[in-house]
Amino acid sequence: MGVFSFIKNAGAKIFGIGKTDAEEAAEAAAAKRNSEAAAEAQLEETVRDLQLVVEDLNVHIVDDAATITGAAYDQATKEKVVLVVGNSNGIATVDDQMTVEHVEPEAQFHTVVSGDTLGKIAKSFYGNAMKYPEIFEANKPMLKSPDLIYPGQVLRIPALD
Repeated sequence: MGVFSFIKNAGAKIFGIGKTDAEEAAEAAAAKRNSEAAAEAQLEETVRDLQLVVEDLNVHIVDDAATITGAAYDQATKEKVVLVVGNSNGIATVDDQMTVEHVEPEAQFHTVVSGDTLGKIAKSFYGNAMKYPEIFEANKPMLKSPDLIYPGQVLRIPALD
């Protein structure tokens, strides 16, 4: 006999069974969009659950990029929403297009590395490790304990008053 070559998905066209490449691609695209829509809804719900008030909040995800729109009460709320979305699994970038009702100075951001503690981070930014509660408070309600930070997590580092 021997080995015969065929067009892999011709059977779907000829016999009406299976799916063509185009049908499979369309189904995969629809499944991906459904997954992104579910992630958008979950992130919006998480923001509300954390009592971060943003009027007309909208999170839109395409691939690993999120775009956030809406009107935050203050700069701290805006930055916390960015952190909630950005620190979520599957999100690599956040395009912050939110507006702020009560403008105040922007905070700095720090990506936690292995071995970091809030005390070490406070020492680095403020020159005093005992200022770690400032960082902890600035990242509530996302942080539940000053001891529970992890590598890759991005934290908000506010300016000291």
